[in-house]
Amino acid sequence: MSPFELLSSPIIRDPLIIALLVGLTAPVVGTYLVQKRLSLLGDGLGHVALTGVAVGWLVASLTALSPDVLAVPGALVAAVAGAVMIEWVRIAGHTSRDTALAILFYGGIAGGVVLIQLAGGTSQSLMAYLFGSLSTVTRSDLLIAAVLAVVVLLIGVGLRPLLFAVTSDEEHAQAIGLPVRMVNILIAVMAALTVTLAMRIVGALMVSALMIVPVAAAQSMVRGFSRTMNVAIVIGVLCSVAGLLITVFVDLPPGGVIVLLSIAVYIVGLLASALIPRRGVG
Repeated sequence: MSPFELLSSPIIRDPLIIALLVGLTAPVVGTYLVQKRLSLLGDGLGHVALTGVAVGWLVASLTALSPDVLAVPGALVAAVAGAVMIEWVRIAGHTSRDTALAILFYGGIAGGVVLIQLAGGTSQSLMAYLFGSLSTVTRSDLLIAAVLAVVVLLIGVGLRPLLFAVTSDEEHAQAIGLPVRMVNILIAVMAALTVTLAMRIVGALMVSALMIVPVAAAQSMVRGFSRTMNVAIVIGVLCSVAGLLITVFVDLPPGGVIVLLSIAVYIVGLLASALIPRRGVG
């Protein structure tokens, strides 16, 4: 089969479209997370999403449905619930975000391992969700990814002035009457949607890197919130698509390759910033 025929096959085309959507959305969310110094939020939600995957498998074991049919919806529900819970724990329990993230992080992975065992599976059953896989992507995954990407982009780009105002100076935003608590929850939910969107291709353990590393690379090249987000999106799309194409022809985990490409761009950006002045604020 020629490369063109291979890429036109649904087996490759659907994961490639998801990779494109991940590259578009992850840096958008990541720009806000970096601004709020919440770079580890994606990791925490990724682990909670694993619990949702395991719940989907458990429900499937009690019904006639395939585990893969319920895995992504389960991850979506769990990740969104975890995003809301982290803000609730921080506010109601007077707990720092770091502590709340740690609880989310360890509770998520523990719940996933225990529930997948109850469902009759093993920890190996989670590998495709942990690190990404081309072979497990289905048409329903593509449809879910497309819907989630549209929602994330509508919120992340459409409400950028409001989200930026809160993430850049939360105390000032609260003083002038902006809905700070709602915005914090909204950003956390966007991160949860992005984790679910990227889980099949990048993997739950890797998606946080794709949110953060392109943003860090962009910050080494340009100044200004909008320019950083735009450059990060370009980096995210190029690394996601290129990484997936590499794994089509070389048997490597797509998540790891995509993240390594992002880190390589970050290193190049650091070297270039030492030689070339960054563009002004805009």
